[in-house]
Amino acid sequence: MKYKSQHVALAYFGVALLLFAVQVFAGLLAAWIYVAPNTLSELLPFSIVRMIHTNALVVWTLLGFFGAAYYLVPEEAERELFSVKLAWVQLAILTAGTLAAVAGYLFRIHGGREFLEQPLWVKYGILVAALIFLFNITMTSLAGRKTAITNILLLGLWLLSLLWVFAIINPDNLALDKMYWWFVVHLWVEATWELVMAAILGFLMLKLTGVDREVIEKWLYVIVAMALFSGILGTGHHYFWIGAPGYWQWVGSVFSTFEVAPFFAMMTFSFVMVWKGRKNHPNKAALLWSLGSATVAFFGAGVWGFLHTLHGVNYYTHGTQVTAAHGHLAFYGAYVCINLAIMSYAIPVLRNREPYNQVLNITSFWLMTGGVAFMTFTLTFAGTVQTHLQRVMGLYYMEVQDQLVLFYVMRFGAGAAVVLGALLFIYSQVAVRREIVAPGPAVRPSLQPGE
Repeated sequence: MKYKSQHVALAYFGVALLLFAVQVFAGLLAAWIYVAPNTLSELLPFSIVRMIHTNALVVWTLLGFFGAAYYLVPEEAERELFSVKLAWVQLAILTAGTLAAVAGYLFRIHGGREFLEQPLWVKYGILVAALIFLFNITMTSLAGRKTAITNILLLGLWLLSLLWVFAIINPDNLALDKMYWWFVVHLWVEATWELVMAAILGFLMLKLTGVDREVIEKWLYVIVAMALFSGILGTGHHYFWIGAPGYWQWVGSVFSTFEVAPFFAMMTFSFVMVWKGRKNHPNKAALLWSLGSATVAFFGAGVWGFLHTLHGVNYYTHGTQVTAAHGHLAFYGAYVCINLAIMSYAIPVLRNREPYNQVLNITSFWLMTGGVAFMTFTLTFAGTVQTHLQRVMGLYYMEVQDQLVLFYVMRFGAGAAVVLGALLFIYSQVAVRREIVAPGPAVRPSLQPGE
């Protein structure tokens, strides 16, 4: 660890991993409810389980981003964090807000907007925490060295924080409400979060491969340009059926086809950097998660997104299990994997250890990735059957659900593999023994900065 203030990132990663465990267990319970719908139907109905699953996912992903920023920005800026105390205050606000929101969900207290169910006061608390973070990280950056990685990271984090304002605005007009809702949900995951992902991936490639910074920065600027060009107007593929003007069907369809490009560029970028790299970095787990993130994101967000993003196709598949297949693979690849990649790289440095438990870490990658991939295929087949029976043949929704039980059983099995992989990852990061230094006059060489 090069700068002492980077250590605050460890607390963010710890809380993020705790919520990660909550998220995957809630997801496994939700998957079982698809198989046995009456499970905990009165005590913990599916709607509440799903809220906990999706909200925990969003919050722990954001905490991972914040932790990544507190780790890499001081190193990129070549100076200590502006204020460690502010970082702790921000973490306290986010943790308290998360606990309060989950407690409210259990007592049926929520706002009702999907993914944005948090009570209004919690949303204001999140906004305050975001402003604290932006001030802290921006002051750190302005006082130090400016790099493309820092600039892109800050751009993504500023935009995602400002877009949160639309989570607070809740107009009475349903079409306008949905447009504002998509400003948050889509422009987060398919625009601003892509910038954060690209910045973290660039930082990891810089550290793990040894490729010159100039080469990495050129790639990053191209990726960011494509992400913003396609992502902003690509939002239109969510406007097809919400009462927006008809031209959005063409704008959304055309620009959504370009959304494959930045993810393909990130995948190509990652493998080219490894191919050109001069460094044989010992942390193979972090490299595997980095390459896996770019690859799975391309298939999940790019290929599976394109499968049903054209309005002629979306007319039939909208709201079916095809959407769930795309969402699970895309979110896992783009944002879960990149967070686990930066954790796999940073935690050994923050705890002053060489990369540890890499067998468990790598095993967790294949378990989770294989589980999510199998889940995606089962949901894709389920969605195809559902589309034909429900949207083409006109069968009732519940009639169709009865014919999808086999797919849901297989999805539950895949979810169990994901939970096991998540627990293995958490164990590999937390339950480590202290290194034993051999006695003698020889002094163990210290880690190089950022390695």
